[in-house]
Amino acid sequence: MDQLASLARGVAKASPGTLHARSLTGGIRVPPRPGLTIRFGRGEEPEVDLAVGEDDLRVSRRHGELTYRASQWWLRNTGQQLVRLPHGRLMHESTEAIPLAPGYTPLFVRGSGYREHLVELYVTGHDAPGLVPRRQASTLKPRIWPLSEDERLLLVVIGQHYLLYEDGPRPLSYRRAARLLECLRPDDKWTERRIEHKITEVRKRLHGGDFPYPLIHDKESGAPTDNNLLHNLLRGLVESTTLVPPDLEMID
Repeated sequence: MDQLASLARGVAKASPGTLHARSLTGGIRVPPRPGLTIRFGRGEEPEVDLAVGEDDLRVSRRHGELTYRASQWWLRNTGQQLVRLPHGRLMHESTEAIPLAPGYTPLFVRGSGYREHLVELYVTGHDAPGLVPRRQASTLKPRIWPLSEDERLLLVVIGQHYLLYEDGPRPLSYRRAARLLECLRPDDKWTERRIEHKITEVRKRLHGGDFPYPLIHDKESGAPTDNNLLHNLLRGLVESTTLVPPDLEMID
């Protein structure tokens, strides 16, 4: 087996519903047979079908399993440590099983210290074309969200920790942002109230335009809070490269 290969690059042609799974130590491919369960963890055969974190005692011997039922593969965490999925989704041992969508899904098993052990999953879909090289095709550009000059300056000030790519960034408070803006643009009369109004305008304008995170309140539940909505706004703008590190030059 090619240890450098990744399921993210695609898989060989297979019947719809086929599950491909790979860890650092090997890989398997199994058919979509009702009731079939594939197990992964620190243990060895026949306890598990895919070895993960063999040298890490924080990884359970049977840390997770995938079961084919109702025409889908369902993932469940059976270990003591958390399993992390894309978009920050976490699974505990008590979390209900979730279905895997066709295509590529990476998951990370929490280990000792800061270690995480990668398990790559790929479910062949009905219209999967397989690996199709596109070396000469034009690169798809990221979605850039429109911002005025004032809005960009304000969001760079409030989101400067996001643009430094810090771990767990949070927005600057409106009070601190107003003080910094007063130094940068003393004639523009930035106040906490004006900042709040500007942020609300941006959130309302971008909401509903395929923005990846919620930007307005759910009226029924009353959540998320304004601070979480601001976090969603900054996170989405940075991830889309609408805001980029060179923008920090605006506040140097």
